Amino acid sequence: MHKEKTMLIPKVPAPFATFLLRIPLSVMFLQQGLSKFPVNEATAEAFGLPYIVWWFVAYGEVGSAIGLIAGGIIGIMFTEGLISDLADLLTRFSGITMTCVVTGVIWIMMPSSFMDVILKDYLHVSLYVGGLYFALRGNAKYGF
Repeated sequence: MHKEKTMLIPKVPAPFATFLLRIPLSVMFLQQGLSKFPVNEATAEAFGLPYIVWWFVAYGEVGSAIGLIAGGIIGIMFTEGLISDLADLLTRFSGITMTCVVTGVIWIMMPSSFMDVILKDYLHVSLYVGGLYFALRGNAKYGF
């Protein structure tokens, strides 16, 4: 007979576990976004970007950080129905926005190769993968 093992370390519900991923990712994006305020043309030109792109980057970073946290909180509070679905969409949209912003950052840096990005730019790769996770996964549901 096969005896089933029990876990000695209890599992945390998925919505709470993934919320712990949201916090540092959102803090990083919020910090970067707020550092761009006030959004002005002079700063955009210093980075070699059109003003409209700089505007979308600044507000995209702040908005995606707030959206990722809000989507997680609402997803924990409402587990079914329209509000739960909207929270999932907010999380996914925030993740997509994060990946778009980080893609632009990597692109502007003009790395010499893909391996250069992977091996030397771990911060942006980590932010990209974090945003991609939430874009693809959305809000985690309860279960073990």
